[in-house]
Amino acid sequence: MLRVFIGILITIVGFIIVWKSEKVLNFFGKSTWAEKHLRYEGGSHLFYKLVGVVVIFGGLFLISNVWQDIMKGIAGIF
Repeated sequence: MLRVFIGILITIVGFIIVWKSEKVLNFFGKSTWAEKHLRYEGGSHLFYKLVGVVVIFGGLFLISNVWQDIMKGIAGIF
């Protein structure tokens, strides 16, 4: 049950990162890597939105307990 609660919190944090990406950008500042490689698509704004989407998927994976299977698959490669 705790796993579901933490997953929901992580998903909400990811949603807030995507929703308020301008405030996240103002708080953390511009990413030089993103400005260099994503400059035509939005630079740091796009980077923070993509980070938020990855965080959302991480939360959903944790809720659905797929996270362990993904980690076992990655560890099996090594």
